[in-house]
Amino acid sequence: MTETTRTKGVSRRTLLKGTAGLAGLAAGSGAITGFPYVKSADAKVLRYLGTAVNEGDDIAKQCLKDTGIKIEYITATTDDVTKRVMTQPNSFDVLDTEYFSLKKLVPSGNILALDAKKIKQFDNITPVFTKGETPGGKKIGGQGTAPWKVLYLEGKDSKKFATSPTEFVTLIPTVYNADTLGIRPDLIKRPISTWAELLNPEFKGKASILNIPSIGIMDAAMVVEASGKYKYADKGNMTKEEIDLTMKVMTEAKKAGQFRAFWKDFNESVNLMASGETVIQSMWSPAVTKVRSMGIACTFQPLKEGYRSWASGFCVSKGVSGAKLEWAYEFVNWFLSGYAGAYLNRQGYYSAVLSTAKAHMEPYEWAYWMEGKPAEKDIKAPDGSLLEKAGAVRDGGSYEDRMGAVACWNAVMDENDYMVRKWNEFIAA
Repeated sequence: MTETTRTKGVSRRTLLKGTAGLAGLAAGSGAITGFPYVKSADAKVLRYLGTAVNEGDDIAKQCLKDTGIKIEYITATTDDVTKRVMTQPNSFDVLDTEYFSLKKLVPSGNILALDAKKIKQFDNITPVFTKGETPGGKKIGGQGTAPWKVLYLEGKDSKKFATSPTEFVTLIPTVYNADTLGIRPDLIKRPISTWAELLNPEFKGKASILNIPSIGIMDAAMVVEASGKYKYADKGNMTKEEIDLTMKVMTEAKKAGQFRAFWKDFNESVNLMASGETVIQSMWSPAVTKVRSMGIACTFQPLKEGYRSWASGFCVSKGVSGAKLEWAYEFVNWFLSGYAGAYLNRQGYYSAVLSTAKAHMEPYEWAYWMEGKPAEKDIKAPDGSLLEKAGAVRDGGSYEDRMGAVACWNAVMDENDYMVRKWNEFIAA
């Protein structure tokens, strides 16, 4: 997800820590074997810095049970995570961040490349990360900071991305998703099939876009391109002229009264849709599901131009060495072994290692979340509240359909500072 991402309030990331009802979805089908905990006089503690996308009390408890490793979460917004890596690299051990952030983090020399040979499931990581295609062979759009572009480093201590696979990995992949617009079908009452609808005057005062520059600019570009106003060479790496054009289109729409709000966190987006103040807006999958869990019609709408995607992974601070580095490898290997992947799949996200996640999910859960099949049983939250009734089908269908329709990825552009300034001018206009 993002440049100035999550606010101090509830966001898509903090959602996973148990807020908003959706967050702590049932954690899985039992303990993982193969990671015996041998008691030691020395506590195994890892300070985990991230934006909460992979965090969860259930995950931390299960990790402690299976490995003896205690996870201490340090949760911050994306901007604050990046600042901490740049200025306080010794204040954390494990880093959970998004791939687009690597263009800022790698040149700093403050994160340590991990050795792919020490990751037990590395060869089973989905080709979404390694080849830019789905397991079924569908090519995925690569505009923006696609993870396979920044997955490898030239060497252990290199500050340059490798153009072909090497042993040294910038981030060990963990979770990702395909995002689109959320709509209120009960209030719109007609089909929606294109990103261009976000600026349709029919929805004047009822539309919203998220106010997070690195995501918002990509959604805006999808709208501009879908409207036929301009065709970008790469939406994720615009020239100054393209940024100006994009912001001009959005500013004109804003001044015409198109937008009801510019939201920054999860709760804002949920409240806007649930209240009917907006009927079409940038949205995240769990937020749509939250609205539906309130008994309100809301659709995470597949669009003909495709999805905007994001991806996250793990690395460690350059200051980590010795036993703590081995604990970090143990933790990453545990994370990819299935429990955490299944937990995140139940949030509506996707695990980097599909096979181990599947082994920790019930067949009907996998069929609903991953195969696009009607739910054979009710899909419930951990507190027992209903998320989806039996017979429901996930918006966008199967994993192959959704990830195979990704058009672009969240990005840090060459002209990022200029883009952020222009975005902020648009919001303030």
